[in-house]
Amino acid sequence: MPTPASTHPNIVLVLADNLGWGELGCYGGGVLRGAPTPRIDALAAEGLRFTNFNVESDCVPTRSALMTGRHPIRTGALQSVPAGLPQGIIPWEVTLGQLMKSRGYATGCFGKWHLGDREGRYPKDRGFDEWYGIPRTSNESMFTSAPGYDPEAVPPPHVMEGRVGEPARNLHVYDLEARRSIDGEITQRAIDFIQRTTQSRQPFFAYVPITHLHYPTLPHRDFAGRTGAGDFADSMVEMDHRVGQLLDVVAQLGITDETLFIFGSDNGPEFRRPWRGTAGPWVGTYHTSMEGALRVPFIMRWPGKIEPAKVTNEMVHIVDLYPTLARVVGAEVPNDRPIDGIDQLDFLLGKQEKSAREGFVYYIKQELRAAKWRDWKMHMIWEPEPNDGPKHLESPLLFNLVRDPKEETDLNTEASWARGPIRRMIHAFQESLKTHPAIPPGAPDDYLPK
Repeated sequence: MPTPASTHPNIVLVLADNLGWGELGCYGGGVLRGAPTPRIDALAAEGLRFTNFNVESDCVPTRSALMTGRHPIRTGALQSVPAGLPQGIIPWEVTLGQLMKSRGYATGCFGKWHLGDREGRYPKDRGFDEWYGIPRTSNESMFTSAPGYDPEAVPPPHVMEGRVGEPARNLHVYDLEARRSIDGEITQRAIDFIQRTTQSRQPFFAYVPITHLHYPTLPHRDFAGRTGAGDFADSMVEMDHRVGQLLDVVAQLGITDETLFIFGSDNGPEFRRPWRGTAGPWVGTYHTSMEGALRVPFIMRWPGKIEPAKVTNEMVHIVDLYPTLARVVGAEVPNDRPIDGIDQLDFLLGKQEKSAREGFVYYIKQELRAAKWRDWKMHMIWEPEPNDGPKHLESPLLFNLVRDPKEETDLNTEASWARGPIRRMIHAFQESLKTHPAIPPGAPDDYLPK
């Protein structure tokens, strides 16, 4: 059994939706975007802020990577499976919630799940004692207001809740008004869970995948008009307030020192207008392989364990949270499947200077798009803007991300040596896919990998 870093620390993991690298004040945005973010900025000052934290291409793949420690090309958790069919991850996968449960944690999921939308695949079936939120995504809130919408062809989306051992139930239709209020409700449910479990003296894992800033980016009525800079900025201010409410309840309960508080985003910014976001100095949005898609805000605070007021540009990937948090609580990760995540706890605790990761491969759906290694990035397919049409490259493009953060100058001729280690990394990953074939998207519940 791995040795835990502490005796059953509480974990709060807040995952924003489509929050770009350049939006928050502590990442150069904030007031420049018309929306100060003082609570999240203060969290960054109290913890470790990452400038090279990487994710997958969009909502479903990143959430699968977080929950399984495996790249989504392995799990089949891709955005291409329609609602009502077997979406998300199959029951064979072992989730982060299940790892926490194995160590006696109370577990709650409050927010957007997007890893299964039917019985057997809801959060309450996948390692969480209780769940409140939406099974899929926020743009569905536009359905009932759309001209020609037919509820017989596409049932109205609902806000739902569920408890382990019981069927999930619909609470109310997820329409545009519900879109405005849901993050407030998510936060209140999470606060109630934290209060109850603290009172019972049980360690807890609160997974809070909020819905801001996913389109339609609409603020709660209490925040509408707050900034004078429009709905997007008002929603950012609301998001900051919701994170502040979670930080406040942890402080009020006197459990700050016993709680690992994590804040991040599932992917780069939205590309659709008028909700388009910004990735700061990086180019691109989600659904691309540009740095603006891969790099997202990420902050960790753990008083007495993680050094405060520190910034790191060391490479970390969201799959790394799976083995890292498993070690934090003393859980065993599965040993019968490839786990792509790397345990980063020694790096986080300052016991080693460098990240344990040097690179990773990057797929969009089932297509290898790019790979990062140290300061280098190689694109096999070039599509800097979604829907521009991917260009399959005869000779891959090679960029040095320190010298050229906007990925504008191909160094294939000048620095062709860097292709060698990148190619070896790609080859090793693809060989592992031959040994452990990928789970096909839409696989049924009883599917067992070979």
